[in-house]
This record gives sequence, C-alpha cells and structure tokens, in this order.
Amino acid sequence: MILAIDIGNTTVALGGIRDGRVCFVARMDTVRTRTAAEYRVEMDKIFAHRRHPERPMRFEGAVLTSVVPQITGALAECARHYTGRKPVIVSPEIRTGLTMGVDEPHAVGKDRLVDAAYAAANFPLPVVTVDLGTATTFNVVDENRMFRGGVICPGLSTGLRALGDRCAQLPQVHLGSPKSAIGTNTEKCMLSGSVMGTAVLIDGMVQRIEEELGRPVTLVVTGGLAKYVTPLCRHPLTYDPELLMKGLALLYQLNASQPQHHSAGGGRHYGRQNQHGHAKQRTYPKKRTRREPEALVG
Repeated sequence: MILAIDIGNTTVALGGIRDGRVCFVARMDTVRTRTAAEYRVEMDKIFAHRRHPERPMRFEGAVLTSVVPQITGALAECARHYTGRKPVIVSPEIRTGLTMGVDEPHAVGKDRLVDAAYAAANFPLPVVTVDLGTATTFNVVDENRMFRGGVICPGLSTGLRALGDRCAQLPQVHLGSPKSAIGTNTEKCMLSGSVMGTAVLIDGMVQRIEEELGRPVTLVVTGGLAKYVTPLCRHPLTYDPELLMKGLALLYQLNASQPQHHSAGGGRHYGRQNQHGHAKQRTYPKKRTRREPEALVG
C-alpha cells in the first residue's frame, strides 16, 4: 500500500492506495505550527482506527503534494517514518507526463499538477480539470499534453464566509444546492449566487477555454464541494472525488526508485509486527458522469 499525503490550506488528506485503487481517505486539520512529532500523534490515531488486528497496514512508499510550504518538511518526515524511505514530493522536476507551457512552472500549485497529470493520462485530450475546495481552480492540458495554465477563483465556502464576515446584514449560510436561480429570501439569494454562480462560472469558463483552444474539451470535476455544484452544470462532465489521490498514485509509479510491491518485507508494518498482509480494501462508488443538453446557457 502507498501512503498519499495531500497538504491543503484547510485539511491534510491521507490516502491509502493499492494497485491504483483508493482504499481509504482520512483527514486532519492543517495546522502550520505543528511539528512532525505532533502530526505523527494525529496520524497514529488515524491508522490505529483504520487497521485490522490481523492485517496491519503496511506502507511500502509515500508520495506527497503540498500548497503549504511551512509544514511540507514535517509531513515528509512523517512519511519517511511510516515507510522507511524518502517520499516522492510533487514538483515540476519530477516525471508527470506533461510539458509546462506557463511563465513560472514553480509557481503552479502542486495539487494542480497532480490533477492535470492524472486527467491527461486517463481522459481524452484536451482536458480541463476543476477542483472545488478552499479555492476553485481550473487546469488546462492541450492535445499535446502541455499544461497551458488555468484559472483561480475564490472557493464556495470562502466566498460565503467573506459575505457573512464583511456585510453587516448578511448571515452565515450553510452550503446546499439551490432549487432556483431567483432567491426568495436572503439565505436563498446568497446560496444561488455562490453555488449556482459557481456552476455558471464553470460552464462559462469552459466555453471560453474551448474557444481559445479551438476545439471541445473533456471536463473533469473534483473537490469536496463539487457535490453541490455538479448537478447544476450544463457542460458534460465527469465527477471524480478521488482524482487527486489517483493522481498521486500515478506520480508515485512514475517516480519511485523502487518497485511498489515485494514478495516479503518492503515496507514498515503499522501495527503488529509478527503478522503479514494488507489492510482490507474498501470499495468506493464509481465516478459518475453527468450529461445535459448540448446547448449552453448563453
């Protein structure tokens, strides 16, 4: 099993991946002042909860992506602790299957590289990925596997919180999918503007991207807030909540110096050391595709 670590602005996602399949995903808060030892305490709790008494977890390697430089080193140290080897750290220097067609490759968010690399390897090109998290990010890969750049916007919850914090007469609103574009009270107006507005943003931006590329694109959407938005999008899309974890597994395969699987040993067991085997594999729902009428709202 491979340990995948995604260090985001709000949460750190930990994934267990075997043979390209995501076996589990767990999250802990992103705390910029935590040390490696403090993060290990949290990770120990997560792994203790996940492991089976007769089949302890065994991590044979690790891959890490981060948009929070302050704690990248601490989590890399944790990865080495659990695997006994240096993790693959995502950067423009590693093998991604992409060429970079942007002004400053090192300034591109590493999570964006991961999404783009997996989408380019597994979907028809050109492809656009949209990640709906703390920020809403678009990534564009053209038919030649060149990363062309993208779009960065405030995230859904980020925008709603800003409205509640900065506008005296606007409340804090819980996320959900609005039933109509026209709101009949303040909360419904804010929900329409944020959630349906994001769906319209995706449709409109993808249409503009297609015009600039001169051809249709494949649209892949991911992220924790995507479930509120994808039902409202009109452009055909694939929703894959595991896109980033699958991308990390791909980049590990492309860059790990040692094979992922060994007949004996090959990694540290988390749990009882006198047993052999893997954690029980969990089944997750297959990605779902939403298709709407061909005409876009103009």
